[in-house]
Amino acid sequence: MGQYFLIESKSPFESTEVTHDYQLASDLAKSGHEVTLFLVENGVLATRSGIIPSELANLSQVKVLADGFSLEERGIEPSEMGSGIEVAAITSVADAMGQGQKTLWL
Repeated sequence: MGQYFLIESKSPFESTEVTHDYQLASDLAKSGHEVTLFLVENGVLATRSGIIPSELANLSQVKVLADGFSLEERGIEPSEMGSGIEVAAITSVADAMGQGQKTLWL
């Protein structure tokens, strides 16, 4: 099966399209693919444990990363994030591409 690296820059609180993007990640993982969802820019707004959308919280088969710089710029501490979400650097995108993962900016 394939490896997918999906990049989400929009907040689910500003765009209904984001829910469909989370569903795409879930569907790919359920189909047997290895999926990473990288939250960047306003995409990290959904990481706060008190307001995390259920669609994001339920991505158990998807590795969810949040860009450290985007978190810092929005005043979100790693301790505020929902469980299972890891802080990562933007270089994760280049790393994924270098490894041949199918990369999609949603």
